[in-house]
Parts: sequence; structure tokens; C-alpha cells
Amino acid sequence: MELLNVAQLSTNLLKTLNLPPSPPKLPLIGNIHQVGKLLHHSLRDLSKKYGSLLLLQLGYNSNNHDIVFSDRSRTTAANIFFYKCKDMACAPYGEYWRQVKKMSIVQLFSRQSVQSFQFIRDEEVELLINKIRSDCLKESLLSNRHSYRKRLLILFTSLCVGDMFPYLRWVDVLTGLIPSMKTISAELDAFLDQDFLSIIMQLQKNGAFEMDLTQENIKAYWTYMFVAGIDSSTTTKVWMMAELLKHPNAMKKVQEEVRNVVGNKLKVDAEDVKTLRLHPAGPLLLPRQTSASVKFGGYDIPSNTTVLINAWAIQRDPKWWENPEEFIPERFENSSIDFKGQDFQLNPFGFGRRRCPGIAFGVASIEFVMANLLYWFDWKLPAGETAENMDMAELYGLTVTKKTPLHVLPISHFSL
Repeated sequence: MELLNVAQLSTNLLKTLNLPPSPPKLPLIGNIHQVGKLLHHSLRDLSKKYGSLLLLQLGYNSNNHDIVFSDRSRTTAANIFFYKCKDMACAPYGEYWRQVKKMSIVQLFSRQSVQSFQFIRDEEVELLINKIRSDCLKESLLSNRHSYRKRLLILFTSLCVGDMFPYLRWVDVLTGLIPSMKTISAELDAFLDQDFLSIIMQLQKNGAFEMDLTQENIKAYWTYMFVAGIDSSTTTKVWMMAELLKHPNAMKKVQEEVRNVVGNKLKVDAEDVKTLRLHPAGPLLLPRQTSASVKFGGYDIPSNTTVLINAWAIQRDPKWWENPEEFIPERFENSSIDFKGQDFQLNPFGFGRRRCPGIAFGVASIEFVMANLLYWFDWKLPAGETAENMDMAELYGLTVTKKTPLHVLPISHFSL
């Protein structure tokens, strides 16, 4: 399910192109009125009527095609939070982006690097387990709480009127949206100055980069890591626990499997895949922008077109999945489908050159934490809440979280 948002094209040019089908538009605002609060749901509903490749106009602004579709559009939020798009996610496709991605893969996300951080995961998980054991004695409820990064994520995904109507940029200042973004950005900037600059400066001194990096380059990079890396894995763990609690038989099965495994081989790989299919942390892959005109699916795609890929809808498409809305753990047994970008029907981390480079790191974190939580504790819902009446409503943002926080009661499986 792919959405194309065309900007900066004249009416005469549009008439000469064979563009994808599009819902009826209103003057000036285009198709904005047809998009609801849950964007990925709205796009799926539109695709059912107009096809898997459709064109929307959002506002008005006077071996494959991977390279053409690898650029990024620059939004107000990206410019503020990522130092004029100097991070890895929003940087324009080019030499700078290639160098930053290379540094990420070699220095942080290689198999050797991921393994080298295992001692940190060991220490942090041990602290977590001990904290939950203490809560067990007090029969305390655990919940996923909103934090500083939630404020940043909400602002980052807020709709800036000026991005769609450049002549109305003053509205974002008047409403306080841009001042709020700048305030959070300044707080994060001070945090990065204190804790992270020395790390990257040392890497640069050791010759890890083939180009000189400024302080803004470095802080933009770590802002992206702080926001994307932490929130996506946290969101996945919350949805995973919610789905297991909603399906007690699946919970019982995975706990038995984990507890039957000896030593350090605790893994819940299949549960990761099952949850990522129903609840990809980012239901819409990060927007891409075409760097040149291209033919795709028989249609003309102009240059500077913003492209959104609805991974959430693809992963619930009955064309690819039987009973797509159901949590069925067995569907992945003896299946060759994985989530590393080779199978388009399961694509939570993206694909091609812009695929998330931290897949191995994120999966290792999720597996290790969830395996320990499922091994050491049994889990139940608080009084008055049952699997049948669990609220699984979504809250849209850069990641899609549970609208109502998940509250769970841990019970130590082994004697304390």
C-alpha cells in the first residue's frame, strides 16, 4: 500500500502525466479532509477503493527504483530536531548520508558490536528483574509510562501547517508548535553536549569517519538514535506483552518453550515476528522522496514526490496473510519469511538503502528482555480487566503506541 503526495507541480504538467488514481480533492487543501487521526488506517481504507498505489495531495505548495526513491523531504520538525536534517534518517541521499550509515553499520550495528554490548544488556536486565521481584513482594502494578521522549515524539509527528502551506508558516509560531519544538530541542541539545559528544569525537579521532563531522552532525545523529532506537523497541515490547496477555494460550506456550531452554539460549524469535507483523512500531515507513521522475506500476511518478509506504496495511493484507487481523503464533512455524527487508509482505524495518541499520541491535534487545520477563515471571491483568475486554486501541505518532497504558501484575514463577 503506497501513498504518493505530489507537491510543487503545475496543473498543466499534471495533466500530461499518467498519475496513479486519486480520491476527489478540494481546492487548496487537496485530500487532507480524507485523512483521520490514525493515518495508517485512513490510507488502508482509501487503498481498498482506489488501489494499492494511490495519489493524495496534502495541501498546496507552489535493479529497481531504490535510488530514485531513497531521498527524504525536509519537514519543519526534522529541521529543528535534527539540526537541519543532518541525522541518518532525514539526511538527503548522498555522500554525507552514505558516510553516516557506514559509520553506524561498522562501529555500532555490526554483529561484533552488538555482541560486545551484551554485558550492558546483562546488567540492565538484571536490574530490571530485581526491580520487578521487589514489586512482586508489594504486589505492585507495572505500567508503561510516558516520558521525555514521548513529548519529543508527539511534537516530531505534529502536523505543521507551514509544511503544506508555506505562506502560513506563521500559524505554527502563533499556535506555539514551533516554540515548543525549539524548547525540547534545546533541552536535548544540552543533554547531548554533556553525555555523548566525547564518544563520537573519540571515534573521529581514531579515523572511524572518512569526513570531518561538526558538533551539529554528531548531535543530529545521536538525537535520531535516542528517539528511534529506544522508542521503537519499547513500543514493540509493550505490544508483545499486550498480545500475549490477550491470548493466554499463546502466553502459556511461549513461556513453556522459554523455560525448557537451558542457559543463555533463551530466545523468543517467533514472538518478535508475530508482534512486528500486527504492530510494527512505525506503521508508515519513514517518508521517502523521489530524486527524479520514474515509471512505477505503469504510472508516472514525478520528481520531488513524497512517498509513504503503509507497512501496517501490507502486513494485514488478506492477499498475503490468512486471517490477517488475528494473532496466530503458528503461522510462522516452518516459514521462510523474515523481517529483514527481503520479504515485502513483512517489512517493519524498511527495505533497500534506507532500511533501518539497527535491526540486529534492536532485535537482540527485544529478545533478551522479553525472554527474561517471560522466564522469571508469570503475568496477569489487574482486577476488573480480562483478556476479552482489553483495550487494544492505538495512538498514532512516530511510533504507534497503545492508547491506554498497559498495566500488568507480575508474579514470581520461582520462589524468592
